[in-house]
Amino acid sequence: MRACKIDRCQPEIVAALRDMGASVAVLSTVGKGFPDLCVGYAGTNYLLEVKMPGGKLTPDQCVLHGTWKGSIKVVHSVEEAVQAISQ
Repeated sequence: MRACKIDRCQPEIVAALRDMGASVAVLSTVGKGFPDLCVGYAGTNYLLEVKMPGGKLTPDQCVLHGTWKGSIKVVHSVEEAVQAISQ
């Protein structure tokens, strides 16, 4: 199994989401393509995959994103993460 690697922007995104009152569970260690964050905000749960600008999904992430029956959003910044949970 590959070691858990988080994108450098993830801690900043987690902190910003928590500062705005969201619950954030960091799921980076789950692996097998599962998204990095589960965010609860305003009564709704969101799955967010955090990538650095220009970052690409891994093969496992492509499979999971293509077969998951719910929504997974890829975010590259605090602004994108806030927008993803504010819609």
